[in-house]
Amino acid sequence: MMSQMPQPTALTKCPICEWPLASDDRFCGACGHDLSTVPAPPEDQPTITMNGTAGTAPDEATPVDWPVASEPSTDTPPPVVRPTDIQGTDSGGGELPGPGRGVRFDRHHEPDEYPLAAPQPPDPRTTDLATPPTGTKLCVACRAGHVDRDGYCENCGHAQPRERDHMELELGAVAAVSDRGLRHHRNEDSFAISSTALPDGSPAVVAIVCDGVSSATRPDDASLAAARAANETVLESLPRGTHPQQAMHDAIVAAASAVNALAEEPETAQEHAPHQNAPACTIVGSVVTPSLLVVGWVGDSRAYWVPVDRSAPPARLTEDDSWAAQMVSAGLMNEAEAYADERAHAITGWLGADAYELEPHTASFKPDRPGVVVVCTDGLWNYAEAAEEMAEAVPLDAAERPLHCAQVLVGRALDGGGHDNVTVAILPFPAPPQGAGSA
Repeated sequence: MMSQMPQPTALTKCPICEWPLASDDRFCGACGHDLSTVPAPPEDQPTITMNGTAGTAPDEATPVDWPVASEPSTDTPPPVVRPTDIQGTDSGGGELPGPGRGVRFDRHHEPDEYPLAAPQPPDPRTTDLATPPTGTKLCVACRAGHVDRDGYCENCGHAQPRERDHMELELGAVAAVSDRGLRHHRNEDSFAISSTALPDGSPAVVAIVCDGVSSATRPDDASLAAARAANETVLESLPRGTHPQQAMHDAIVAAASAVNALAEEPETAQEHAPHQNAPACTIVGSVVTPSLLVVGWVGDSRAYWVPVDRSAPPARLTEDDSWAAQMVSAGLMNEAEAYADERAHAITGWLGADAYELEPHTASFKPDRPGVVVVCTDGLWNYAEAAEEMAEAVPLDAAERPLHCAQVLVGRALDGGGHDNVTVAILPFPAPPQGAGSA
């Protein structure tokens, strides 16, 4: 008969998780422990006293008499543990080299505020701004940096306005201001102002204002070419003794030729298809002498007369080449009805290669009192159409401060919405003697 191996005592609870067991369980139903393995002997906690007698087992209900912890001494400070006292190991289990083994707590100091990428611009109210070197411009944003060739500030990087976005010029008693407005992406207006002398030595002041036709090709180039050509022609004609009204007529013809020439340039031919409109613009100009006031125009840019004595009536000196003006002239509509129509600003006359037969309009006046001539594009008169409205907008000291007057009128257009480019020139009448400037 084979000898029998001793059988372990049947377990009633899992020795691992104490889950109740059946007598024939081989594995714990809760934790899966193998019940066939022999459990480790329980930890021996003898109750034998030092004299060899058996002691009494502790009663679980009797509280343990733990020793009272001593109060910390106020004389001895608590031990300080430095980061370098903490031992650390590398990924292989070895000690880290160097005196700073262990966790590092010595992070670099971080400032509360970080400096801006560019320095703050100086306050123009308290700082004396240096004059930029000759040939350079000062940034309009920070007023501290110089503008590079690409049109950006070397100090703050701000893109500068394009030269024609806002232009101001004052020459003695004549001044002009032009602005891109608030809706257009570029300024398609242009102007030219100048002064010269007639053969008898009396002064003559000139202002030319042109408005590029936005639906045409290169309208900004058209207005610029027209203004320059007209101004140059007047300055050549008047000193030779040409009558100012004839000089104005010749100036408009020269301006038309300059705009026509743009249509023949390769830039226009390559950029646009043949069926598109050629470069085009309108023009209005004025020549003021000590006794004569002359205006000339093609299109819907205008000239107004505003007397210094506001008790005298103002007047509009030009008639538009427009659909609305034709309706009024034919008696089909009154002026209010015509200009309320959506076709009102459709022009019937302009300078350009695809224009109808050129018909320059000129007129001469001999005012009996001093005043100012307002020469402007529709970007201004849209906000002061009637002569009375324009007179109300013109400052009372316009004859003495023509540049200020032009600035005020451009501001009126911008405050009104600035839907178009706006350009205005102011000429006091009579023309002051040579060398006399504005007050």
